[in-house]
Amino acid sequence: MKGTGARRAGLSIVAAALLTGAAACSSGSGRSDGDEGSASAASSGGGGSRVSPIAALRTAEKSTDRADSAKVESTTTMGSVMAMTADGSLGWGDGLTGTLTITYTGGTVADTMRQLGTISMQARYLPDAYYARMGDAFAGQAGGKHWIKYPYDALETLGGGSGAYLKDQMENSTPNQSVKLLLASGDVRRVGEETVRGERTTHYSGTVEVADLAGRNSSLSESQLADLKKQLEQAGVTTETVDIWVDEDDLLVKKVEKGESANGTYSQTAYYSDYGTPVDTEAPPVADTADFSELLRQQGAGSTP
Repeated sequence: MKGTGARRAGLSIVAAALLTGAAACSSGSGRSDGDEGSASAASSGGGGSRVSPIAALRTAEKSTDRADSAKVESTTTMGSVMAMTADGSLGWGDGLTGTLTITYTGGTVADTMRQLGTISMQARYLPDAYYARMGDAFAGQAGGKHWIKYPYDALETLGGGSGAYLKDQMENSTPNQSVKLLLASGDVRRVGEETVRGERTTHYSGTVEVADLAGRNSSLSESQLADLKKQLEQAGVTTETVDIWVDEDDLLVKKVEKGESANGTYSQTAYYSDYGTPVDTEAPPVADTADFSELLRQQGAGSTP
């Protein structure tokens, strides 16, 4: 880590990257090949019932929301900025909670993280804040403290719409957000029945044009549409596509998201399993934790944390 500017950039990058890890549990942007059929055609939904894609997805959205927790694995790329994996468990019954191991595998973010002393770290998510465990090199610059605390209310200090987007996403992350996004596309298509990791699933796909989001027949409420549109616009997204796979219990088991944002082309694949798994996450020891806002304040004053 060299200089206050590099450390400050590192703090913001970690914040954004941790959001991306949790975004495996939220709305994003993407799709895979093979979109066939139309939303108006009768099709097979979860459990093999003959229902329209929109009706099937409404059921999946409710079932996934009620499940409260799941194990999550995801792989994310964002142009030349970042490539990363995330693995762990997340709960959403009473705010976002859980623990993920996040590993940076490429891009400028990985380069910055190497300067901070680690390319793999643990992230803990709690309803009011999330925490990143940094390496010893960072601790040496932060009074021996290994953890950074990011209160959601402080994320807006990252600047502009990106900070507001971070805060909003972290407070509203659930797997069923991906289903809502697909419903918001207004042209949901049933691709067909496919096997995902040994499970029989039904594959659905759709494309979201952000400018037309509010005018589409998406079967979402006006407030839901407004929230989705706001999130996408804050991220610099104009068009995004989503593919999801729903099992016979009407639960989301896979999503693939792709699109263009202010940071370039991005893609994320996430798998969900063991719905209802116990999630018991605690905040790290206070004595080993540095607050994100305080670190920024110190660096803004020209001092070394």
